[in-house]
Amino acid sequence: MNKTVLITGATSGIGLACAEKFAANGDRLILTGRNTQRLEEIRQSLTAKGTEVLTLVFDVRDFKAAQQAIEGLPAEWKTIDVLVNNAGLALGLEPEYQGNMEEWDAMIDTNIKGLLAMTRLIVPGMVERNSGHVINVGSVAGDAAYAGGNVYCATKAAVKAISDGLRIDVANTAVRVTNLKPGLVETNFSNIRFHGDTERAANVYKGIKPLTGDDIADVAVFAANAPAHVQIAEVLILATHQASGSVIVRK
Repeated sequence: MNKTVLITGATSGIGLACAEKFAANGDRLILTGRNTQRLEEIRQSLTAKGTEVLTLVFDVRDFKAAQQAIEGLPAEWKTIDVLVNNAGLALGLEPEYQGNMEEWDAMIDTNIKGLLAMTRLIVPGMVERNSGHVINVGSVAGDAAYAGGNVYCATKAAVKAISDGLRIDVANTAVRVTNLKPGLVETNFSNIRFHGDTERAANVYKGIKPLTGDDIADVAVFAANAPAHVQIAEVLILATHQASGSVIVRK
């Protein structure tokens, strides 16, 4: 049966790839993001291919805006089968004692509090219907800190703990919870981390064939379409020459 899938941070990277892959799977989409124009371009592109798409413009850091958007959904869109908590970012790569408080706030508010806000808004309906799936986009960075990763790694460790905690909380229901943990994925992630320094961002992927957003989206779609009795709780997805968050062999 086709599903209604809500994806946060859907305007680029893994979020956009998830939108395209779930669309190809025949699902209909609620796409959220902060860029109105970009969301509309994506909506038009996917609609032209036969996918039903609804867009919502808000920042996941703004709980009231998110709440207003979700509560204002048309009746025929209120039953959300899959929530993909993808919105997230990394900023800076400085030692913790030299970190930027504003950047820390942005990461914590987006990666942790934004994910919690969407979970709080969507999951009660899933529990009430005894059906649904939450897919959180975590990271290999949540397994162990790496140099300069400090606060970003902490936010992704929190995603793991939040995912595990939610899975426990809904274990008496048919709601499933998946934590995806990508390694090196070539998107605009590093460009954002380094504030638009394209050369520095490109060096992150130098000498290794990184993952793509499509690779992660493939796993998300697979997890969402597993048999009802199968819960794919956690998946670590790494490039072939990446062994962990800090061990990368470049050739």
